[in-house]
Amino acid sequence: MEDRTEEFRPSQDKNKDSSSKKINISPGDLMKAIIRPGEGDTRPQQGDQIVFHYTTRTTDGVIVESTKSEYGGKGAPCRLVLGKSKMIKGWEESIPTMLKGEVSMLKVKPALHYGDEECPVAVPEGFPTMDELMFEIELNDFFKVKVVADDLGVVKRVLKEGEGWETAREPYEVKVWLTVRTSKGILFSSSKEKEPFHFTFGKQEVPAGLELGVGTMTRKEKSIIYASHQYIVPSFSVLGLPLDSEEVEFEVEVIQIIQVRDMVGNGQLIKRRIHDGQGEFPMDCPLQDSRLCIHYKGILPDDGGKVFYDTRRDHNGGQPLVFGSGEGLVPEGLEMCIKLMLPGEVACVTSAPEYAYDKFPRPESVPEGATVQWEVELLNFEKAKDWTGLTFQEIMEEVDIIKATGNRLFKEGKYDLAKTKYEKVLRDFNHVNPQDDEEGKTFAQARSQLHLNVAACFQKMGECIKSIESCNKVLDENPFHVKALYRRGMAYMATGDFDEARVDFQMMITVDKATEPDANAALMKLKRKEQEAEAKARKQFKGLFDKKPGELSNLEDRGMEKAPADATEEPLLRDCPDQSNDNISSKKGSLGHMSKIMYLWKRLQRTSISQRCAIL
Repeated sequence: MEDRTEEFRPSQDKNKDSSSKKINISPGDLMKAIIRPGEGDTRPQQGDQIVFHYTTRTTDGVIVESTKSEYGGKGAPCRLVLGKSKMIKGWEESIPTMLKGEVSMLKVKPALHYGDEECPVAVPEGFPTMDELMFEIELNDFFKVKVVADDLGVVKRVLKEGEGWETAREPYEVKVWLTVRTSKGILFSSSKEKEPFHFTFGKQEVPAGLELGVGTMTRKEKSIIYASHQYIVPSFSVLGLPLDSEEVEFEVEVIQIIQVRDMVGNGQLIKRRIHDGQGEFPMDCPLQDSRLCIHYKGILPDDGGKVFYDTRRDHNGGQPLVFGSGEGLVPEGLEMCIKLMLPGEVACVTSAPEYAYDKFPRPESVPEGATVQWEVELLNFEKAKDWTGLTFQEIMEEVDIIKATGNRLFKEGKYDLAKTKYEKVLRDFNHVNPQDDEEGKTFAQARSQLHLNVAACFQKMGECIKSIESCNKVLDENPFHVKALYRRGMAYMATGDFDEARVDFQMMITVDKATEPDANAALMKLKRKEQEAEAKARKQFKGLFDKKPGELSNLEDRGMEKAPADATEEPLLRDCPDQSNDNISSKKGSLGHMSKIMYLWKRLQRTSISQRCAIL
């Protein structure tokens, strides 16, 4: 032992967590003598994992605890994270002063070890907590680690940084080079098997500590994952882990992260990456409408893997398939997955019928209701033309092309895809600035037409309220836009708002006499709808006509008590725009026998229709 002895004062380490409690050290409370000097000039810092052996003695030389096997310990060094792990104050102050390889003897008063009332470390019964103790510390190593588990049961030491930012998660798969070590030496090495170790996240194929650690790694990263006992049991025979292991080291190098995505969240559309592409996910994927170039092979997994289509065999002499996304030219499930691929990537897509050929022209060799797999390779893609730098005329030419695609999709009954095309142009219009009155007029007309096309899509999709909202965007700019009045009137008719519909159709005639035939036809249809509604009301309330007015009033009151919460007085104000609430009340009291029936029917009708057209 060297003659030099150090007396400690409270640490002034600037890296120390400012929230930690100040340690009061009196002269003689903590003494350190160096037995064997260390090497280098670097000392442990906050956040470092320290690896050390220790032996605890009384001042009489009686050994009470040790990590070394020659003194009755298990032979495995202690691993703690400075500033995070629970440790006695004497260690917390003294170990940061040591060098790698150093052996020192600490003489510690009870207030700075287990005799401290707030000591976070438990000791066995009968431990000499109130005695002055000697701690022989051998600092084997220290290094920066990243905490993986909050209880410090899993930490990671990065040996080589990886590429990108994508990490694995359930249900991803990974291929790694893996070496497993304990204090007894190497237990498993995939390099000896001459092939990478492959496992799937979320299936408990490996110890929890290994899965947690690998889940923080990126492609080509190399790290050592340290997992404590609770994160390595139960034992997994594939790795040969003994149940009595206190800690295990997993040296891991990630070769491939196999992305597996449940695209719709119910297992009906699964994308599994087979071969990595080029670029960063998802920034370099064709997320927006693009011109896609692919090769794909269609497979029937329930028919022995039968190939029903292969572009390399069946498409234009083996040429790749080139198409625009968002145009309904390939099955929905296939396109959804291609949008999340990188150039050069190969993926296997497994699709239930709903996302395969239930809603798309089905090849003759594909049975109805069949599950389908596509093995698809994204060769390259070309993004939609950027309007930046284009003249107004060039922009409007691009608009015509996109609008024509939307019109085709509308005619094919693909209303949602058509709506998406129109809405994309409307979003891009926010960055278009016409330079003169003529351009402004052309721009306004195009925007109004797109809003009305969106309204037509909503109406076909049964979303009447949204259709009305789209028409209102046109009528806010031009209250006399005949086509917008007509389309909104039809939407009002569909919702049962007959009075509002009538106002719009009559306004058409007022604004433009040339529209009178169309408006009159719409009014005739409106009249038929009202008659049908009245007939339906009579049928629904059959038997109530024989009741006396007083009995009907009682029935009405009971009906109002059972009405839904949203069936309030307020909607009726639309039928009487010039009446106050008081007038409505007095008018309701004077309603005739049939009028009360229609009053009840209108309430029921409005409630049912609004539920059908509700915005979900």
